Amino acid sequence: MIAIALLLAAAAPVPAPDRAAIEAIVRDYILEHPEILPEAMNRLQSRETANAITTNRDGIFKPFANAWEGAADADLTIVQFFDYDCGYCRRSLPDIDRLLAEDHKLRIVYREFPVLGPNSEVAAKASLAAARGKSYPAFHRAMYAAKDLSAAEIDKVAAKFGVRLVDDPVFSREIDANRSLARPLSLTGTPSWVIGGQVLSGAVGYDALKTAISAARAKSGAAG
Repeated sequence: MIAIALLLAAAAPVPAPDRAAIEAIVRDYILEHPEILPEAMNRLQSRETANAITTNRDGIFKPFANAWEGAADADLTIVQFFDYDCGYCRRSLPDIDRLLAEDHKLRIVYREFPVLGPNSEVAAKASLAAARGKSYPAFHRAMYAAKDLSAAEIDKVAAKFGVRLVDDPVFSREIDANRSLARPLSLTGTPSWVIGGQVLSGAVGYDALKTAISAARAKSGAAG
């Protein structure tokens, strides 16, 4: 009943009395079945997110320098927005390692999204400096392995990898661009993942990431 009513309501032209009757049917149905509203809102949010990903595809999936790992000839790229001071991001590392070890057609792009304070931003800029070199994955893991995110620890990791900590305006622009990308995607924290046409929030775990990857490949027609 509700589907037929909505289809009729969307058709044009519809005489005013008939439209009023259809709208009354729809209203009564919604009042009697309010449980459909969350589902409808979730579908709307998913649609808007997918549109935002399509609109901002280059900004989301193109890495800053070498801030990525995995397959150079990947058939699927996933993106993680992260903060080095985020325990949930650190917790996700084994999931990423497992996915990359198992899936040789997968690439992950890391987007700096420092949301947890000034030291997060300093660490993000150090990471972007490291991305200009050739040891980004090792640097990335060393930052998470540091005992804290103090200036001294950031300096120690940077020195180990020969990273010069300079306040390059390019780094600030990259971080600002990532924050701008986060708004249409409705990202509010870390880690956040962009996989295919959907966004996942939090340390969702290996199984959820694997499922999203499979769904993205199925939708795109990619093998794997």
